[in-house]
Amino acid sequence: MNRGSLVRNHLVLIGGGHSHVEVLRRLGLARLEAVRVTVIGRDRFTPYSGMLPGVVAGHYNFADAHIDLQPLCDFAGATFIQDRAVGLDPERRLVRCANGSPISYDILSINIGSSPNLSAVPGAEAVGVPVKPISGFLAYWDRLVPRVLAASGTLRIAVIGTGAGGVEMVLAVQYRLSQLLAAQGRDPAQVKYLLFGRSDRLLAGYPRAMQARFERILRERAIELHCNVVISGAEPGLLRCADGRDFPADEMLFVTEAQPPAWLREAGITLDQRGFIAVNLALQSLSHSTIFAAGDVASVIGAPRPKAGVFAVRQGPPLAENLRRSFVGGTLIYHHAQREALALLSTGDRYAVANRGRWVVGGRFVWRWKDWIDRRFMRRYQMASSAD
Repeated sequence: MNRGSLVRNHLVLIGGGHSHVEVLRRLGLARLEAVRVTVIGRDRFTPYSGMLPGVVAGHYNFADAHIDLQPLCDFAGATFIQDRAVGLDPERRLVRCANGSPISYDILSINIGSSPNLSAVPGAEAVGVPVKPISGFLAYWDRLVPRVLAASGTLRIAVIGTGAGGVEMVLAVQYRLSQLLAAQGRDPAQVKYLLFGRSDRLLAGYPRAMQARFERILRERAIELHCNVVISGAEPGLLRCADGRDFPADEMLFVTEAQPPAWLREAGITLDQRGFIAVNLALQSLSHSTIFAAGDVASVIGAPRPKAGVFAVRQGPPLAENLRRSFVGGTLIYHHAQREALALLSTGDRYAVANRGRWVVGGRFVWRWKDWIDRRFMRRYQMASSAD
């Protein structure tokens, strides 16, 4: 197949994120007549970010938390190309890929997520590990575990980012490593954990009751919390702070403010101030009607929402409908995301805390509730791909 050949009514999806897997599922249930679909994905197995802390904590295996895009594409009648988009020519309607010729499209949708901005911290790209892309982080985690188990002295693990992702990650890492060390008859206290954030409070944006609950959990687990700290540099074994303090750190995990792929800035499409694709309530580019975007990579102008998986999941159905209408005709529908989404944050040890608005409740039953929601989400796409 000539990947660069012109095809009439060609829908191209860049990325296999939370919104696009729903697009593929719906295409499998009701295929678009005379429309060819191509999916460009860096990885065949796309992770569900909501289950990442559970994978780290040892509650889930790889298959539990990943969707195999190949059978899902087969179910949708789509061609899957394992490659990485590195550029876009919206005037000629071409996607440039890292390892192949350009791919033409009639309608394009982008759902490729984001990653922590390590470039903002001098030295961090050389010694730090971003939690996204998740595939890269899990490869690092597989190397870290035996390294920790083989260490004889004190080891310090620093997590940078006091948002929900950073809090869940430090608790999951501590839980899993403590379990493994104890199983060997070792003292889990030989590993020290530090959590850093530039905000003056843990879990900024959450209600005070939620913040207080997690502050207490961190204290109980002897995790050092350092708020209102700006990391100004990183080097092997050391984190430097803007206030002049230095903190020894053998491992540095970054769960900080998201950044979009650099190639978007050269694509010639309208972006927001941070470089994310600017879209309207129909998830359509403000500058190019043939381009749609959803999830972390998109910024809905006039209705901003946090870059969290729950919003990407809920953008899936309206995105699928608008892509369909782009080919068959009809007015695009608007997606009005709720202002307050249910947040379910795990603490590593099969315990979780739920929050919506001012309501906060925690317990093992909340973890079971979260586990049920996450597994139900995954079954939707695993069952769809096996139904073809």
